[in-house]
Amino acid sequence: MCKICFLDRASLGDVSLAPIATLGELVCYETSAPHQVAERIADAEVIITNKVLIGRAEIDAAPALRLICVAATGTNNIDLDYAAERGIPVRNVAGYSTESVVQTTFMHLLNLVGQAPHYDHHIKSGAYSHSGLFTYMGCSWSELHGKRIGIIGLGTIGNRVAAIAEAFGMEVVYYPTSGKAHSDRYPALSLDELLTTADVVSIHAPLNEQTRGLLGYAELCRMKPSAILLNAGRGGIVDEAALAQALDEGCLAGAGLDVFAIEPLPADSPLLSMAHPERLSLTPHTAWASREARERLVAKIAENIRTTL
Repeated sequence: MCKICFLDRASLGDVSLAPIATLGELVCYETSAPHQVAERIADAEVIITNKVLIGRAEIDAAPALRLICVAATGTNNIDLDYAAERGIPVRNVAGYSTESVVQTTFMHLLNLVGQAPHYDHHIKSGAYSHSGLFTYMGCSWSELHGKRIGIIGLGTIGNRVAAIAEAFGMEVVYYPTSGKAHSDRYPALSLDELLTTADVVSIHAPLNEQTRGLLGYAELCRMKPSAILLNAGRGGIVDEAALAQALDEGCLAGAGLDVFAIEPLPADSPLLSMAHPERLSLTPHTAWASREARERLVAKIAENIRTTL
């Protein structure tokens, strides 16, 4: 049986690894610090990693290595050139989390435009029970119907967000981060036009030279004061300090974030010391991680091992 080493099993939570375990001798480590990797993979034929770096030194430390499996879509933590030079295939998993990410995107959006946390607190605090009125007019919420959503990064996930936005009756436009329009269904706008006209801006782009630092303070202040910003793409696309400032100043109405430039989010992040935290909805990089998505991920990793070796 082949030796399979999973270096950061904790990243998949409580989902079963049974489909992988049937393919060989599976050894799991909840987390792996850089100095622990070489020893742990010394006799591995298959390495599974989510975020643990596998570079030249790590590949050289595993003489029996036949396959590197990435428990994610991105492969930026692997030295792909050296793996190819050594004839070691690298297999990632694409598309497993699309529905999960889209659902989380709309969870943030609906919470923000619908004022869900505010209303929930109003009832649980007892204020509603003592109000003497059947309804509550202490704040207002908005419909999505008729609003414009501007999508930054119209790939697989961006297109699913667009389709669901249309079901809500929204108008969809997008900004092609490559600079080349590629959709015959939705109009492509310049970044400035998208920011100044959209009621919702939703980011579903990778972090690269075209997107790093794409939205700073100047760009955020171009948005409508009533607009919502969503980022389920990658941290680093939005300047977080600038976003905290712009939200507190009312340059935009709210933001929903699942990704951050540094993860986990540092305790001294400006996002955690805002004067108006109610304008911010946060999840700890879990948009990809519904139970169903993680089960699909494990199944695909097992398939990658089975079909490659």
